[in-house]
Formats: sequence, structure tokens, C-alpha cells
Amino acid sequence: MHEMSLAEGVLSILEDNARAKGYSRVTAVWLEIGELAGVETEALKFCFDAVTRSTLADGARLEIVPAPGEGFCMKCAESVRIRERFDACPRCGGYQVQVTGGTEMRVKELEVE
Repeated sequence: MHEMSLAEGVLSILEDNARAKGYSRVTAVWLEIGELAGVETEALKFCFDAVTRSTLADGARLEIVPAPGEGFCMKCAESVRIRERFDACPRCGGYQVQVTGGTEMRVKELEVE
């Protein structure tokens, strides 16, 4: 389950940021996760709760902000929305779609004390 290592990485970001900015507690985290990132959000929430126990983010609310999958179709030369990797272009039906967005996962916002 790679969601555990992702949750540990988020906690590491929170701890590093807390040292740099001088806050002692995180009460909410907004994560932007792309549709094509391959992250199971419910599993990530479970793992986040587990790895943040007894840390500065213990009990913090985790909010997921979805980011749409995007691609560029080389056949019709258009940017298109895609829901899964290797989907056909929704405009022309071609399979020459290069993913251009929706693979990211990033800390978008924090609520701290």
C-alpha cells in the first residue's frame, strides 16, 4: 500500500514547514490529488490518521481537492479531459493522447496554530 508512504511524506512536509514557519499544530490539511495520480483517497485518509497520531498533526482534518486528468491529443491537436491513462480522446477517438495534468499530489493549504 503506497498510500502509507505518501502519508508519511505529507507528515514530513508538515514537520519541515512547522520548523521553518514556527507553528506547533496543524488542524487541517488540503491535498490536491490528480485523477491520474493513482492514489486511493480513502486509504490515504486512513493512513494519514495512523501516521499523524502523537504528532503536530494529530487529529488534523484531511481534505482532498481533486484535480482533473488532462491530456493533449496529437491526432486532433486539442487539450482534452481524460479520466484514466490510455483513454481514447473524447473528441476524435484516437489513442495518441499524452497526459499533461492530473498526476500531481501536493499540499495545497494548511490550517495551523
